[in-house]
Amino acid sequence: MKWRTWAVLGGVAAVAVGATLWLGRPKPITVDTVEVTRGKVDQTVTNTRAGTVKACQRAKLAPQTGGQIARLPVKKGDRVEKGQVLLELWNDDIRAELNLAERDAAAARALKDEACIAAKVARRESDRLQGLVDRKLVSVEQAESAAGEADSRAAACRAATEQIQVSQARIDAARARLERTMLRAPFAGTVAEINGEVGEFVTPSPVGIPTPPAVDVVDSSCIYITAPIDEVDAPKVRQGMAARVTLDAFKDRSFRAHVRRIAPYVLEVEKQARTVEVEAEIDERDDAALLPGYSADLEIIIAERPDVIRVPTRALVEGSKVYVLEGGRIHERKVTTGIGNWEYTEVTEGLKAGDRVVVSIDREGLKDGVAAVSS
Repeated sequence: MKWRTWAVLGGVAAVAVGATLWLGRPKPITVDTVEVTRGKVDQTVTNTRAGTVKACQRAKLAPQTGGQIARLPVKKGDRVEKGQVLLELWNDDIRAELNLAERDAAAARALKDEACIAAKVARRESDRLQGLVDRKLVSVEQAESAAGEADSRAAACRAATEQIQVSQARIDAARARLERTMLRAPFAGTVAEINGEVGEFVTPSPVGIPTPPAVDVVDSSCIYITAPIDEVDAPKVRQGMAARVTLDAFKDRSFRAHVRRIAPYVLEVEKQARTVEVEAEIDERDDAALLPGYSADLEIIIAERPDVIRVPTRALVEGSKVYVLEGGRIHERKVTTGIGNWEYTEVTEGLKAGDRVVVSIDREGLKDGVAAVSS
């Protein structure tokens, strides 16, 4: 019986050891995984700081001369046409000068008519007397006197004609002075801002000292994006390249665009982060009201692959490895990558469609060979 006792005790001990090992085994870690698929991958460069939506035409206007605002025929938000008066300073004195110049011109035209008619009469009389001299009916002296009178009248006619030109020049000068007291829209657009009220005085900006514009006009029918691109990425960018624009104001949308200009110089606003300004024009806005001044991000497409094996870029470890969940365990796998961006990276070797890669690579305990389950 003794051997039976020992057998029972041995069995109990084995069960106890097995239970201890079972209960003490490492628990599988929970990881986030995605399935490897085929799809399009773009290689892109993006702006280093927020870009800005700008209007193709925007004019911050101020009068050429100082004075008191007499008329403001527009208000903020008004649609204006090219040449429309936006602001007018007090100019009664100039209008009076213009009126006087116009009246002087009318008087000069009347005097010209009088002088030229007299010249024609004198010329006909001179010609008549010259014919009588040939017939010896009048003296030569009378004919010569009439010829002199005709020449004098002709000179008076020419002087009166020139006086009309002088009067017209005075009118043009008065109109130019009058025009300096007005602000006109340089293009069709929308009044974005007005700084001033009727009765207030405005003065031109001193040289080198910017002041708020009296009227700000924006043409938002054509807009573009300006964004700083890091000097390292700038040489890859070419005019005409396709791009994507995203805005904080339209979080769930992106807009197709193309590069229209690359600045021929490097900005040194921040000495340690030098950038090149790139402009992109939006191709299709649909019904989106993209207002000048919105912040925007610009993603320029340098290269693209339409149908390749790809993984989320956040799944890459040190740029050349991934963790694959297979058979309940984590397997570290080396991969060869192609082009990529912040969202997806092309994988040319090491993975196939259907593999499940770990994207929560910062999970504690994640390493090759550990047990794991997908969340």
